[in-house]
Amino acid sequence: MLDVATAPAVNRWEALADKALASAELTRDEALSVLSCDDDQLLALLHAAFRVRRAHYGRKVKLNMLVNAKSGICPEDCGYCSQSIVSTADVPKYQMLSRETLVEGAREAWARKAGTYCIVASGRRPSRRELAEVTAAVREIKQELPLKICACLGLLSDDDAAALKEAGVERYNHNVNTSRDHHASITSTHTYDDRVATVEAVKRAGISPCSGFIAGMGERDEQLVDVAFALRELDADSIPVNFLNAIPGTPLEGRDDLNPRRCLKILALLRLVCPTKEIRVAGGRELNLGSLQPLALYAANSIFIGDYLTTPGQAAESDYRMLADLGFEIEECAL
Repeated sequence: MLDVATAPAVNRWEALADKALASAELTRDEALSVLSCDDDQLLALLHAAFRVRRAHYGRKVKLNMLVNAKSGICPEDCGYCSQSIVSTADVPKYQMLSRETLVEGAREAWARKAGTYCIVASGRRPSRRELAEVTAAVREIKQELPLKICACLGLLSDDDAAALKEAGVERYNHNVNTSRDHHASITSTHTYDDRVATVEAVKRAGISPCSGFIAGMGERDEQLVDVAFALRELDADSIPVNFLNAIPGTPLEGRDDLNPRRCLKILALLRLVCPTKEIRVAGGRELNLGSLQPLALYAANSIFIGDYLTTPGQAAESDYRMLADLGFEIEECAL
């Protein structure tokens, strides 16, 4: 294996790929070097990331579709979120959708070739009624469709997680969102440890943990490395990488820290730090990657199809065409 510290810049990324393929963990300095990669070396970095991605996922891409099962009405003060109590953004506000509506959403996900259907609800944690509505819908979906079900309902107790597992939920999403030492700059109504506790409860219940972050919220490179390493330590099976969409009316309105090349370096970082995990290009993909969206899939292996929670996504046909142009293949079933 090439020594990373002494490798010429042109070979450094291949050396990092060699380490990842050998299940050797990147050091902090190596991870920081990915984020500081010169733009002239970006394609070489992506080639190295693709070697790792291809070894574990070939040329397949996982498609995920989400339903905004409960919108707005959230007592939390997360600075990035248009649904929070401090947001003045004009977004739909409604209580938990009915079982019938959630099941119909699953049918739409299957029609769009998604392998995973994500039921996402705003709020601090699910009420007993909301949990009952979701679990009833999941049971019906599992009887009808070969979909992987992911839920994202906020903070969970062990009993909540067990109820979701019993109903058939295979995956639970609860993002750590940012590094521990940056978390208080983003929200004050819950802690970083609250989020980690929910991920651990999900794991104890036997549900696959999904946890990621949002880039572009004023964090430093060192904090991006911190969150990548934290997700490696949490052993999250799926890692959504969101890029801030600074929605007007939110506290982070107007922030513009990202460019497409920066986003690609962040995705390469996650692939090299968490080589075997599903890396998903999530919210803000279209806005922040622009015409470089296809290059993201040389590091990532998963995307959302359709709209996000309160912002529009790219037309499904455009995503299908992008994947075909890349010569990539949709993973038809995620089970």
